Amino acid sequence: MCGAYKYLGQSLGQSLGRSLGRSLGGVFAAFLLIAFVGSPVAEAQSIAFKQAVATAAARDKAISAFYRERAYAPFWTGFNDGARRRAFIEAVSRARQHALPEGRYEASRIRQQFRHISSARERGLLEVEMTRTFLQYAQDIQSGILNPRRLGDEFYVKPPRRDRLATLKAFAKSSPRAFLRSLPPQSLAYQRLLKEKVRLEKVVGRGGWGPKVTARKLRPGMSGKAVVALRARLSAMGYQRLGISPDYDDSLQEAVQLFQIDHGLNADGVAGRGTLKALNVSAGKRLQQVIVGLERQRWLNKPLGARYIMVNLADYRAYVMDNGKPTLETRVVVGRTGKDYRTPEFEKMMTHLIVNPAWHVPQSIAGREYLPQLQKNPNALQRLGLEMSDDAGNPVDPTSIDYTQYDEKNFPFSLQQPPSAGNALGRVKFMFPNRFNIYLHDTPSKSLFGRDQRTYSHGCVRVQKPFELAYTLLAKQSADPKGLFQRALASGEETQINLKTPVPVYLTYQTVWVTPQGRANFRMDPYGRDRKVFAALKKAGVALGSIQG
Repeated sequence: MCGAYKYLGQSLGQSLGRSLGRSLGGVFAAFLLIAFVGSPVAEAQSIAFKQAVATAAARDKAISAFYRERAYAPFWTGFNDGARRRAFIEAVSRARQHALPEGRYEASRIRQQFRHISSARERGLLEVEMTRTFLQYAQDIQSGILNPRRLGDEFYVKPPRRDRLATLKAFAKSSPRAFLRSLPPQSLAYQRLLKEKVRLEKVVGRGGWGPKVTARKLRPGMSGKAVVALRARLSAMGYQRLGISPDYDDSLQEAVQLFQIDHGLNADGVAGRGTLKALNVSAGKRLQQVIVGLERQRWLNKPLGARYIMVNLADYRAYVMDNGKPTLETRVVVGRTGKDYRTPEFEKMMTHLIVNPAWHVPQSIAGREYLPQLQKNPNALQRLGLEMSDDAGNPVDPTSIDYTQYDEKNFPFSLQQPPSAGNALGRVKFMFPNRFNIYLHDTPSKSLFGRDQRTYSHGCVRVQKPFELAYTLLAKQSADPKGLFQRALASGEETQINLKTPVPVYLTYQTVWVTPQGRANFRMDPYGRDRKVFAALKKAGVALGSIQG
């Protein structure tokens, strides 16, 4: 029978055209011809095919339901499935363009399997394998390769996984190429990162940006070999053609300032430690950042809301976004880099503001930070403006306690700081209830906003423009948002103002993006999360690429 299949396949290849003969091979083409003729052999082959599909799909609820609803008719291997099959193979052949793990899909392996089908059972198994591969590809390119929750507690991110059965049904009803093109994020942020990926792959293919700049600090007016190296490095990165002059002149200062802006540094035109550290990051490391950035964009591939707040922990900035455009931008301070303080990534709904907030010190902070001070000086709380109470809420005189009997784990008292201008939370906090007890708030420590790296809080997000944020949020529900807020502030009492329409808050960690003007912006990795994400992507099969020439 195999010889007959091959003869029929050769005839079918001639009658149906070269493309079908090439893409399917003789044996598989014979199966289609037999099914088309409707012979007794075809009926037996059809039953064997359906049994194979049903068995192979049984362990996957979505795939099983999909084929059951189709009466186990083929989706990939049928006579009329060529367009879908070719479109998918073309799509996975381009998986590397999106920094996806090509080994999960392997277009060449799929083609090889089609060429070597020798029974209806093998055809049925390949049918289900194709569907499973398609669903894996669709999920990877649409909402991410990784499950962020498996990376650690700081990644409290839930990618927008689509319903697998609904995805299959939608694909069945759509133009194959159009549907596959719709799967990746359609945002401009994602598309710009794809272009930056190609640009950096070309840089890596050329060997990078040249030698690093070895100096402690370079400033306008200086001269020497290190200044020449600085010019060469910036020129290779695309910051003007700066020549080979050994002098740190105005044109070099301007280029340094542009670099600093693109890397989140204070643009003073002096190549100090932070600037040189960012300047000496290799093109390969920047390419890794872009690959991680693409994955993080896939995690956010969903409607974010007409209005939302985006906090970029790695950039130390927050934005109020209205219809996709920023209506307020503010610097922020985020959690320290120590494991117990790092601000996690998550999303929640902001429901209300609290004006003139009291600070109820978290028990972990009370035991870890304030107990040692009390052990040295029982009067320490008075200097800090803190009050102590027992577990029943009764006031306690801090000077009456023997603190030597307590440690961080068994400290039994609660600490509070009443509303005041010096309160650790400042004059307002913005609440989006969550398991981490994280929120946005004002702060009396304004000087920290002027620093390049702003990791100083216990985990909450301190806002440089808290009043402006309050006005912006309340403008949607009040004709006089400033007056509404200021009246609550002037009362001196803790006051809650509910938001009539809750606002989504996204705490994200984006170390790379490309501006509408095409300027790539990079940030450092203060919590080491990019490193962890890239290691997981690499383990999943994602590889760095380069483009020669």
